[in-house]
Amino acid sequence: MASSNPAFAGKPAFKQNPTAEDLQKLYDLPSANRAPERVMTVEDTVVKSFITFAVLLVGAVIGWMLVGTNPALGSVVTMISAIAALVFALIAIFAKPNPVFVLLYAVTEGVFLGAISLFYESLWNGIVLQAVIGTLAVVGVTLALFASGKIRASARANKIWLIAFGAYFLYSIINMFLLLFGAIQNNPWGLDGVRIFGIPLGVIIAPIVILLGAYSLVMDFDMIKQGAINKAPAAFAWTGALSITITVVWLYLQILRILAIARN
Repeated sequence: MASSNPAFAGKPAFKQNPTAEDLQKLYDLPSANRAPERVMTVEDTVVKSFITFAVLLVGAVIGWMLVGTNPALGSVVTMISAIAALVFALIAIFAKPNPVFVLLYAVTEGVFLGAISLFYESLWNGIVLQAVIGTLAVVGVTLALFASGKIRASARANKIWLIAFGAYFLYSIINMFLLLFGAIQNNPWGLDGVRIFGIPLGVIIAPIVILLGAYSLVMDFDMIKQGAINKAPAAFAWTGALSITITVVWLYLQILRILAIARN
C-alpha cells in the first residue's frame, strides 16, 4: 500500500508487502546512513516526531518575534522562510534519511508559521489559538481511532483520497490564478469567499479539507507501522517524523484559513 506523502514514496521500507528485492535494497544501504544494529520502531518515531515538533515550535516563536518587533520584515521573513522550508523538505524527502535536513526544515517551516500566524492574529484576535486547538483535536481523534483499529488505510480509500486531493489541489491552483489576475474583485479569498446561500464556499468545503488532512495522517501512521514491521533501518524514523510534520503543518494552515473565512 503506497502512501500519498512523498516522504514515503518509492521507499521499500514502508511497503505493506515488500519483495525480496525491496528488502535487499534496505540491507544494501551504506553503513554510514543506517545503523545495522538498530531498526525502526514506532516508539523511536514518536520520540523523533516530538523533537521535530519542538524545533518547529522554536522556529515559530522566532518568526513571531521577528515580525512582531519589526513588522516591515513580515513579507521578507515569510517569503524567505517558506522557500527555505520547501528546499529543505525536498532534500529530506528525496535524499537518504538525514536528521539534519529534517530539523532544518522544521525550524524554517516554524519561522514561516510564526510569521504567517502573527499576520492572521493581527486581523482576527484569538484565531491562532483556535487553529491550534482545532489541529490538535483532529490529530488526537485520528490517532485514537487508528490506535484502536477503528480506522485503517486501504487501497480503495487511498484512491478516493487521491481523487479528492487532486480535485482540491486543482481548485486551489485555479483560485490562485483568479486572484493573481484580478478575476474576482473585492474578495481576498477568491472562490473560497463566494457565498452560496449566504455561506462562503470555503466554509462549505471545510469538512472535506479536514477529512483529507485526517486521512493523510492515517496513511502516515500506517506507513510508519509498516516500516517498523519490515524492520527498516532506524534512520527511517526521521522520515516518519518528517511526514507527520508536513501533514500537521498543512492541516493547521488549512484550519487557520477556514477560520479566517468564517470570521470574515
